[in-house]
Amino acid sequence: MPPVAPRSGDAIFTSVERVNAELFTLTYGAIVRQLLTDLEEVDEVNKQLDQMGYNIGIRLIDEFLAKSNVSRCVDFKETAEVIAKVGFKMFLGVTATVTNWDADGTTCSLVLEDNPLVDFVELPDTCQGLYYCNILSGVIRGALEMVSMKTEVTWIRDMLRGDDAFEMQVKLLKQVPEEYPYKDDE
Repeated sequence: MPPVAPRSGDAIFTSVERVNAELFTLTYGAIVRQLLTDLEEVDEVNKQLDQMGYNIGIRLIDEFLAKSNVSRCVDFKETAEVIAKVGFKMFLGVTATVTNWDADGTTCSLVLEDNPLVDFVELPDTCQGLYYCNILSGVIRGALEMVSMKTEVTWIRDMLRGDDAFEMQVKLLKQVPEEYPYKDDE
């Protein structure tokens, strides 16, 4: 039997079971609003959204790998492209552009022109320090950690703050060698 070819983000998006986009957007908004009410400090909400995203990411990577048939990426550049073109399309229905690579190939930006999480959202003046989509940075960080890449993900531009796009910087801190729980020769 020939090997299964990797599927594109569009092919996966059409075959994956989805929830109503408005329901998803409004539910996420309700979660953010509740966090703002409970935690009161915008910085604490940012940390909590990142942690929630991290917890989602460490589980979401399994579904991504199972449904996308993507083989192991050879380097961080290929990984970033897969996230931008397949991962975002598979789970959010949008694609991102990978730009602003540093000379070492360890830092890049993922730019989203469209972000379904922010439909119907306007930040009040009291929430100007809020990174509303910080859950996405946590998801990326958690998913990459599960495939042995320790990263730092920060927001550079945010349309809710008046910028022209959503841009997050992904920095590879270190490639963690895979550890096996036992030795084959014992």
